[in-house]
Amino acid sequence: MFTRFISFEMKQFFRSMFWQKGVVVNIIMALFALWIILSFLGIGLGGFYLIKDIFPDKDPFEFVNGFLLFYVIGDLIFRYLMQKLPVLNIKPLLILDIKKSKLINYTLIKSGLSFFNFFSLFFFIPFSFVLIKEGYPTNNVLSWLTGITTLVFAANYLNFITNKSNIAFGVLVAFLGSIIALQQFGIYDFTGVSVAIFNSLYTNWLFVLVPLFLLITFYVINYKKLKGQLYLDDAIQTKTKEANTSDLSFVDRFGDLAPFMKNEMRLIWRNKRTKTVFLMSFIFLFYGLIFFTQEAYADNPAMLIFAALFVTGGFAINYGQFIPAWDSEYYRMIMTQNISYRKFLESKWLIMSSVTFVLYVLSIPYLYLGLDKFLMISAGAIFNVGFNSLFLLWSGSFNRKRIDLDASGFGNTQGTSATQFLIIIPLTGFPMVLYLAFSSFLGFNAGIIAIASFGLLGILLKNSIMNFIEKKYIKDKYATIHGFNQKK
Repeated sequence: MFTRFISFEMKQFFRSMFWQKGVVVNIIMALFALWIILSFLGIGLGGFYLIKDIFPDKDPFEFVNGFLLFYVIGDLIFRYLMQKLPVLNIKPLLILDIKKSKLINYTLIKSGLSFFNFFSLFFFIPFSFVLIKEGYPTNNVLSWLTGITTLVFAANYLNFITNKSNIAFGVLVAFLGSIIALQQFGIYDFTGVSVAIFNSLYTNWLFVLVPLFLLITFYVINYKKLKGQLYLDDAIQTKTKEANTSDLSFVDRFGDLAPFMKNEMRLIWRNKRTKTVFLMSFIFLFYGLIFFTQEAYADNPAMLIFAALFVTGGFAINYGQFIPAWDSEYYRMIMTQNISYRKFLESKWLIMSSVTFVLYVLSIPYLYLGLDKFLMISAGAIFNVGFNSLFLLWSGSFNRKRIDLDASGFGNTQGTSATQFLIIIPLTGFPMVLYLAFSSFLGFNAGIIAIASFGLLGILLKNSIMNFIEKKYIKDKYATIHGFNQKK
């Protein structure tokens, strides 16, 4: 029966219009997945020797174990934001003589084949082989690997339990942020706790029963939850719930733009994909730590500029590149209304700029890493507001692919075209080139001033630029409507 289910889904996938029209995007996604796999394989095979070379006084195995606690929590957050829940079109199957247990087990087992469950194993498995090669006891290493693998799959099923809970997400983010801060400032050593936890999987195989118990428990909870919902009445009935409205009166100060901004804010918060982009922007706040704290990038300031842009521009870049596709489901209706196209577009620019400002305020703690780092972030924030956000609005006039707002973000290529890949080049490459051109001859400050000045120039010329962008959207109005009408 499972092979039949797989056959049905394969036929549905390859017969879909999206597969036939989005071959280029699918190839790019496949190449990206291959790059991730090869990267993790390389780290898994060479990580042991790299750690030994950089930290000769530390055991590479214990070094890795010291960061696994952070990895597990980070993995749960990443899954919450990006992993799609398992889907099976059950309506036609519920009227057939098929046991519900088979439908449920297939759906749950299918979720175990998610890319999220395997990409980390491309590190852990080769790393385990290297450990055995370097003389670590085979049985102990296999015990550790079994425990880690079981924990990865347990996280998969835990995500399906907590995925709809904003509270669970908030707790995970707060906990991860807290332990990173306590570790960074030397208040408490959580790496020691992590070593103790994951070394136990290595020293005593009985501790493997703990993640195994968690895996079985989460699987059973999901099974019972799905079984309670697997009825034809539930599948076809229209669900109703009381509508809740948020108080957005603080936006009224923006005058005629306020109604557009309120609709944009509701769209962002009420739909899964836009909400994911919004929440991910706060994750990008920590992006600078990857670069600013590494000595390897100290002599490569252009890469630090790249990181500084994403600290405050995570939302503008990820949200802006799909404008106006976020409105694709009702774009025709919008175009029939007597509204100002200029205000429709300007409200989106103001939303991106406002979130950029909020992220900039939240980035003030980067002063701890040095004034030069914070100046990079400051220049990047101005550039994001004055250039990137306006450039994204203009490039949006080329978007022709609709987006399903309720779909998850990872692996979802709806709305993705060559445009999204091309616009990243000027968004990140131009400020890096700008910095190098000025700093090479006039020093660090000149490079920072050049980036900030270009952003300020965009802000000063905003009205003229917006007029140009508005004309481009009006010119391509019917082509955009036609593109958004094309469904899977």
